[in-house]
Amino acid sequence: MYLQRFAELVDIMKRLRKECPWDRQQTPESLRQYILEEAYETVEAIDDQNWEELKKELGDLLLQIVFQAEIAEEAQRFTLEEVIRHINEKLIQRHPHVFGDVTVESAEQVKENWEQIKYRQENRQSVLDGVPRNLCALLRAQRLQDKAAQVGFDWEDPRGVLEKIREEIAELEQAIASQTREKVEEEIGDLLFSLVNLSRFYQITAEDALRNTINKFVSRFQYIERKLAEQNKTLQDVSLNEMDALWDEAKNQE
Repeated sequence: MYLQRFAELVDIMKRLRKECPWDRQQTPESLRQYILEEAYETVEAIDDQNWEELKKELGDLLLQIVFQAEIAEEAQRFTLEEVIRHINEKLIQRHPHVFGDVTVESAEQVKENWEQIKYRQENRQSVLDGVPRNLCALLRAQRLQDKAAQVGFDWEDPRGVLEKIREEIAELEQAIASQTREKVEEEIGDLLFSLVNLSRFYQITAEDALRNTINKFVSRFQYIERKLAEQNKTLQDVSLNEMDALWDEAKNQE
């Protein structure tokens, strides 16, 4: 049944490309923003554990894949069938412990094998190749650190990373004292990179950790706004101490 539904989606996309002025004028470049938007909305639905919304967002994300493939097929670059065949072949090739005779002991070993196979197949010039330049900075930092760690370029344990973080904080304080904006920016970057490294040691995705903290900040700040609104007040009507008190109240209720 799902194959029939997928075929219907492809047919709908082909018709839209012929009959809808907006769909007809789209290009791979013009659709880039929608791919990112739908991906982020999908992540948001996962974070919220909103499975009904996730169902919809996965459909929106799938639409973008079909849309891109249809444009490519019209230009005789490749077909949707080739896209699917490519990912099927990749999954089989990179899981020799499932589709071949390789034996693995852990999920970490699976990950190492995947990277080694990818490195050989794609004829990469650097171990760090393959991490998109446009990836979110925290996520890109963690992926690059992962790749370096797989060839032994890593700290022995988290204590070394913690010491590096202390070192970076001291250097940031010196940069602030020098009042050199470029140096402050550089040291903040170094500190963030080291914090990402620490999160990696504890198998925490730094991007997720920061996103959770942002969500927590938004929730507490909006609590302040709601409480003030109940008193017919605005943020401009109260002091920082009053806002801090409501912030603590929100925190205690979590």
